[in-house]
Amino acid sequence: MTVARHGFLGALPPGHRDRLLGFSHEVTFPGGTRVFEEDGVADRFWIIGSGSVALDVHVPSRRETVVETLGEGDLLGWSWLFEPYRWHLGAQTRGTVLASEFDAERIRAACEEDPAFGLAVTSGVARVIARRLEATRTRLLDLYGHPGDGGAP
Repeated sequence: MTVARHGFLGALPPGHRDRLLGFSHEVTFPGGTRVFEEDGVADRFWIIGSGSVALDVHVPSRRETVVETLGEGDLLGWSWLFEPYRWHLGAQTRGTVLASEFDAERIRAACEEDPAFGLAVTSGVARVIARRLEATRTRLLDLYGHPGDGGAP
């Protein structure tokens, strides 16, 4: 896969990027595949090579709301890094997706064995989380906020 120079992998130092990629294998998801469900067990993660995946959140008495769409080079899934290892969002493919898949337990063990590698991976994931939380906040305000309410409940 040719996504190593941008996105999540591109932010890692080359040695750490190569080490991380050594743990991966390629997978294909057909269009419309539910990759994971909100609150499901987060035991793996992916880096998207091609295609796109919609991240969604369950809103009571409504259907899932798409909060962000990920594409080439993006990290799909970060909940695998933090206990209790449960997905915070759901994810569904939008067309065929090719991705590199990683076993979370193996990556967590490698992070513990090599603190520099662990710091690089954790810092990269933290940047993704910060960006994703802001995107989710903005999307939910767009969908459910009331114009001119100044943020009042």
